[in-house]
Amino acid sequence: MRLSAPIHQLKRRARLLSRKDKIPLHAALDRIAAGEGFRSWSLLAAKAPSPAGDLYARLRPGDLVLLGARPGHGKTLMSLRLAVEAMKAGKRSAFFTLEYTERDVLERFQALGVDVKPFGDLFTFDASDAISADYIVSSLATAPSGTLAVVDYLQLLDQRRENPELMAQLRKLKSFAEDRGVILVFISQIDRSYDPAAKSCPDIGDVRLPNPLDLSLFSKTCFLNNGSVRFQAVS
Repeated sequence: MRLSAPIHQLKRRARLLSRKDKIPLHAALDRIAAGEGFRSWSLLAAKAPSPAGDLYARLRPGDLVLLGARPGHGKTLMSLRLAVEAMKAGKRSAFFTLEYTERDVLERFQALGVDVKPFGDLFTFDASDAISADYIVSSLATAPSGTLAVVDYLQLLDQRRENPELMAQLRKLKSFAEDRGVILVFISQIDRSYDPAAKSCPDIGDVRLPNPLDLSLFSKTCFLNNGSVRFQAVS
């Protein structure tokens, strides 16, 4: 069954409906799903097409992945889908964020129709104010090869004055990822100058960079826009 809009847009409708009608998010999600012809949101999410499985299959231990999109275009959901794919493969995953609460992330898993409880301790959530390259390296010091960690988001690593510059942090994380065989996925903001009318999907030239950064440090990129996905290796 074809959906009337990409799943991230349907989820946005559900969040607006939840606030407007003062109902729980899961109830709003189910109501949106009913409008799409599904008995529940979990059934809709299970049927909705997702390239996450294909993208995950193309990742390798030691990769640094840049995942970029404008607000509301599904970059957080995509990062969590990749985390789910890692857990399905028996690998650990982690989500480091300065933006979301654990409840927020669990709601997003719910929006994907995913129950993380069966994965046990394979998933770790971390919202420490101390998140930086040093903190991430310390937290993942014993992580086995193949662990996938999401950093939400790249530009926030650069906001605390006491942290090293972003370039130095990214180089440290790249070295760590290669040594440990960890996959690091960095959610990234897109510059406001990006014009979707001129280009259907943003690319590495549209990444918002308040300070200089060598984007060739990333081994893979994934950009999203209005349901479109562009994935490529960085040459």
